[in-house]
Amino acid sequence: MARITQVSDSAATPEANALFSAIKSKIGMVPNLYRVAANQPSVLAAMLGLNETLAGGGFDARTREAIALAVAGTNTCDYCASAHSAISAGLKVAPEAIKAHLAGRSEDPRTAAILKLSVDIVTAKGMVSDTDLEAARAAGLSEADIVETLANVVANIFTNYLNHVAETDIDFPVVSTTQVAA
Repeated sequence: MARITQVSDSAATPEANALFSAIKSKIGMVPNLYRVAANQPSVLAAMLGLNETLAGGGFDARTREAIALAVAGTNTCDYCASAHSAISAGLKVAPEAIKAHLAGRSEDPRTAAILKLSVDIVTAKGMVSDTDLEAARAAGLSEADIVETLANVVANIFTNYLNHVAETDIDFPVVSTTQVAA
């Protein structure tokens, strides 16, 4: 059971209800993560705004979802592993690729470089080494790619940590990060 309230439609402030309506119009439901964030509507708005802005960057949806999975796997966030596995499946990503992304791996060399950097950022708490950056550049990542990877990692760290603190009830088919890592 969640440790922070998952705001219901009936208990939502007018600001949260407006955001809920926008979410429902896009995906047909309001995931529990957003219901937790709605305890402070400005936080929910910021989360949605950051993700919307990042969607306009250079990475396609599959790459952003791969990063989300790698970060969820590294941070052992079962909520985000479950949500982003479902989203990735909806984007026609193969189940084996979803598992690989959760483990920070990819068969595609560019995606593999992005995921390696993502995992490096999370495990080093942002204090990546010169060697990590050199490896990313050697793999073909541009300065823009490095900055965009970092932005996507940070957006996902926020949701991972919010889920850890809240113990958000998983409202997607459950994926356990500990089973994937094994």
